[in-house]
Amino acid sequence: MMKQLSGVIRNYFIKGSERSLTVKRNVLYSFLIKGLSVLVGFVIVPITIGYINKVQYGMWLTLSSIIGWFSFMDIGLGNGLRNKLATAIALDDYDNAKKYVSTTYVLVMAIAVLAALIFSFINPHINWNKVLNVNEPGLNLGFIVQWLFYLFCVQFIVQLINVVLTARQESASVSFILFLGQMGSATAIFLLSRFTEGSLFYLVLVLTGLPPLVLLIAGFFLYSGRLKAIAPSFKYIDLSNARQLLGLGGFFFVIQLGVIVLYQTSNIIITQLMGPEEVTTFNIAYKLFSVVTILLTIAITPFWSAFTDAYAKDDFVWIRSVVKKIRKFWMIVSLGAAMLLLISPVVYKLWIGDAVSIPFSLSMVVFFNVLGNAWVASHCYFLNGVGKIRLQLVMYLICIVVNIPLSIFLGRIWGIQGVVMSNILIHLLMSVVFYIQTEKIINKNATGIWNK
Repeated sequence: MMKQLSGVIRNYFIKGSERSLTVKRNVLYSFLIKGLSVLVGFVIVPITIGYINKVQYGMWLTLSSIIGWFSFMDIGLGNGLRNKLATAIALDDYDNAKKYVSTTYVLVMAIAVLAALIFSFINPHINWNKVLNVNEPGLNLGFIVQWLFYLFCVQFIVQLINVVLTARQESASVSFILFLGQMGSATAIFLLSRFTEGSLFYLVLVLTGLPPLVLLIAGFFLYSGRLKAIAPSFKYIDLSNARQLLGLGGFFFVIQLGVIVLYQTSNIIITQLMGPEEVTTFNIAYKLFSVVTILLTIAITPFWSAFTDAYAKDDFVWIRSVVKKIRKFWMIVSLGAAMLLLISPVVYKLWIGDAVSIPFSLSMVVFFNVLGNAWVASHCYFLNGVGKIRLQLVMYLICIVVNIPLSIFLGRIWGIQGVVMSNILIHLLMSVVFYIQTEKIINKNATGIWNK
């Protein structure tokens, strides 16, 4: 029996097209690496809460969400690079590939430096105690946020190595680099908890400083080695390519804004309506069920660039087969998440003890939220890969207009659960629209906005 099972597994990883085999290897390695990352992520939470406290942990989560809003600063260049680079590699056009990488780096670097300078002038005039709805006179929040933003700008630049690796269908390498950064942060937090008093500033330095350092080192070694053919170079900077990168990237820019509004505003709304301690409550529940998102992201991330490759070669048979498999995987993961929901009270008890109390109703709405997010993402990765994103643009514009007022309205009625319910309703609408668009494109009968 074991011999037969071993044969089936072995055949799975040695049979199929080169594109399929590349995806399978990346998914397997990513699962192994991400499994370790999930464990590390769960361990970090109680250590961090123990190092500072529930309120300051909520402040950190809210601050990181606010700074995360600035990820839109790349104006879609990252995603534009991913698609353009994947297409160039599929066509063996390495000269243009190097130009795309070099041009993106210089543009993103210019944006990051400009943003850091502007923020340096604006930050002293922001009352962060009021923004976070706290009274912490002993904390110099302005100083902490300044450092947080500077480190974010560094990561903003060095994380482009992940975009390049993903375009090359090497998502497992991305997972490994992120895991190293996470391990560094976890080790540092453990040492801080043993040898220092609780400090939000130290926590910010560790959690936002070590990951970009790892990315910087990884980029240096990779571009000096196997990625040398597409390594960024001043000689290959071609600003005429900026229009191509921004043409597609401009749509991604608006989509990124919509994603920020949908996923990065919940913490600030919760802290304003209910206080930063409730941000901790929400994020612990979200952390538990984010396993669903992590599993699906691992499975579908390699397919973005693979879809680009297949679409460039008109391989719709392969595309149709893969989309069906992704949907089946979503169903399997959903069943596992339902079982996790049932035992969630026990899991919380074992994980964080009595430090934070999580209502079952909150677990339930977070469960439906992550399932909706996973279903939307499973279709958006295909649509992004083939460059059909105009309809996403429309949907995320609706999201930008609707989500925040709806979250506030429902949050005042039902607390944290109401804030999450707003996301669920938007996911429901997107799920239907993107499913229909995917089917139309696969069946080659998409017209009008469905094919843009």
